[in-house]
Amino acid sequence: MVKKAILVWIFSSLTIAASAHLIEAISILLFNGEIRLLSLYPFIGEKLQMLAPATYFWISLFSAFTLWGITCTIAFENPVETFLNKILSDAKKQSAVETQLVEDKSEVIDLMNETIEASNEVLLQVRDLIYNIRAEVKEIQPLKELVEKVKVEVGTLKREVRRIEEKVKFPILCPACGKPLLPEFKMCPYCGEQIKAQYPALIEVKDAK
Repeated sequence: MVKKAILVWIFSSLTIAASAHLIEAISILLFNGEIRLLSLYPFIGEKLQMLAPATYFWISLFSAFTLWGITCTIAFENPVETFLNKILSDAKKQSAVETQLVEDKSEVIDLMNETIEASNEVLLQVRDLIYNIRAEVKEIQPLKELVEKVKVEVGTLKREVRRIEEKVKFPILCPACGKPLLPEFKMCPYCGEQIKAQYPALIEVKDAK
């Protein structure tokens, strides 16, 4: 493929150059201009400028079409088709032994096809298994969300129980600093305020819920 691309590039470039000469030759024939492109060639530029306009035209025309034909032949040549034609040509010249060898290879190919078909069946079974697992996971997902919700509610209930226990354990609050105190405290250990005898505050019904 690389060799083909290089050849196409070379001959397409030559075709473009020949087309430029052809355009110049046509303009010279129509407008009686001077030959300029041929002066670009080293060593022979001066000799080429001495060509007659008609000769320059026909040479340029022939070169352009020839190079274009070569470029198209190389570009549109199908290597796969050439390879297949060569294989068919060689197959016609095979002997009986070679024909038997081809048949043996065909059996191997058939065996490979059977193996591929069996593998496809296994893949289909694996796909069905994956679909079933996904369906089961979707069914488990609501249960997981329910468990998370129960965990949150249990945590809230624990905090409420802890708050109730603190109120039962420390039913009295210091009137100065507001810290919870035990009933037997006569003086606040936090701020030193004298504590008068108080009855424990009743726990509200809403806090016990």
